[in-house]
Amino acid sequence: MNVSPLDLRQQRFRAAMRGFDKVEVTSFLMAVADDYEQALRETDRLRQEVTRLEGVVSQHREHEKSLQSTLLTAQKLADDIKKNAEEEGRRIINEAQGRSELLLEKTQSRLEDVQREIDGLKLKRRDVETTIESTIQTLRNTLEYVREQEARDRDDNILIHRPRHADLQDSRLPGHLDARQEITAR
Repeated sequence: MNVSPLDLRQQRFRAAMRGFDKVEVTSFLMAVADDYEQALRETDRLRQEVTRLEGVVSQHREHEKSLQSTLLTAQKLADDIKKNAEEEGRRIINEAQGRSELLLEKTQSRLEDVQREIDGLKLKRRDVETTIESTIQTLRNTLEYVREQEARDRDDNILIHRPRHADLQDSRLPGHLDARQEITAR
């Protein structure tokens, strides 16, 4: 049986002999009705508060689910980014190693070419030095030959133009050169 505060206030009892004091019963019923009404209001307020709090909890649970989902997504994204970065790093390192190996091969090849050029230039230098030395020796020999030839020609000229003994005396006179001085002067 559901009794409301209004029911308590409007309740009327029959009169009986030796019954209770009507004023006392009425005032007690009014006090109980007031307390009961207050309890019902408090219950309604608490129900509304529970409903509100359940809504807040529900929102918090939704937020929590959303945050967990976001965290999982962020973790997966971070893992993907890390994985992609590692793969990209390996790819870049592999490319760099390939380029460095290619560059090293080209450099080695160029070094070998330069070394061959240097060796070729050294051979050419030796050939040029040998040619120059040979030319110098030939010129020395030619110069020596020419000097010997000139010396022979002088000696031949001295013998051919040898003055007689009397001419030699005249040649010693002032203003005349000695035949030997003339040869030496030449």
